Amino acid sequence: MDLGLDGRVALVAGGSSGLGLATALELAKEGAHVAIGARDKERLETAGHELERVSRGRVHATSVDVTDRQAARRWVEQVAAELGALHIVLVSGGSPPIGPASGFEVEDYQAAVDTVLMPAVNLTLAALPYLRAAGWGRLLYIASETASVPIPPLALSGVTRAALVRFAQALAADVGHDGITVNVLAPGHTRTPPMERAAARLGGDIEEQLARMGHHSAIGRLAAPEEIAAVAAFLASERASFVTGAVHAVDGGASIAGPDLPHLTGARKDTYT
Repeated sequence: MDLGLDGRVALVAGGSSGLGLATALELAKEGAHVAIGARDKERLETAGHELERVSRGRVHATSVDVTDRQAARRWVEQVAAELGALHIVLVSGGSPPIGPASGFEVEDYQAAVDTVLMPAVNLTLAALPYLRAAGWGRLLYIASETASVPIPPLALSGVTRAALVRFAQALAADVGHDGITVNVLAPGHTRTPPMERAAARLGGDIEEQLARMGHHSAIGRLAAPEEIAAVAAFLASERASFVTGAVHAVDGGASIAGPDLPHLTGARKDTYT
């Protein structure tokens, strides 16, 4: 299937690892010029080399802290200037700490909003003039299953992901006539480095712990990052031109299988995805 991404310019926040990198690789394979941004310079350099090995377009890697609003806006402007346009923006960020709703202070909620929600809003508003000028755009936000399913031990994630969904849906109605679509991905448990670290903290055999985490889905296993990235690449494509304002659960049926989260018990300050 031709996704119609040849020559498109994609900006991927959080593109040095995990789902951000997996999606950047998919877009690069489809012929898009790909700009990735992240804070860790070493991981960013490694990711840049991975992209160059598969890319049919240009690769642009920048060390940037997207929680710094001015720095993030300068990054968007730089990418648009150096690559000549901007068509696709994908935001894949970190997750807030784990814990119940009453287990955090007001400052924790504010920090979660500043870490998860506001970078996505800021990057979007910075990119919109370029997408509108192109008359074609794709805005994608990688959230988590908490965007559509309440999971009590993930209170901060639920609060911020739900807010991101409402922003995306309001935006979709606002920019649809400009040829821009807006979508949210809600992945379930995925085998990313943070998930592997979470499994290691539980003790015992890591593979056994990861397999146990995979029981959360109807399919009975964790997702591979490439499986989430394939959906993201389709939503970024010309073929998905009539798909907007939606939350896409890519969770292996976890939302219908019911919760099975014993590995979250007592994990208040650990990173989840």
